Amino acid sequence: MGDVVNLRQFKKTKARSEKEKQAEQNRLSHGRTKAEKSLTGAINEKIEKALDQGKLEKSQKDTD
Repeated sequence: MGDVVNLRQFKKTKARSEKEKQAEQNRLSHGRTKAEKSLTGAINEKIEKALDQGKLEKSQKDTD
């Protein structure tokens, strides 16, 4: 036969574990240092520059 479970306690422990999972996800996504953020920004700028350098611009003669 199964064990008797107090539903109120079960709900509370489940809620605590869900809250802890959410907190861990928030720590991973928002818990970056200033150096990490600036490094990511510098990398993104470098990538954007490289993409912009490869673009071909249309002149007025090409559109006519």
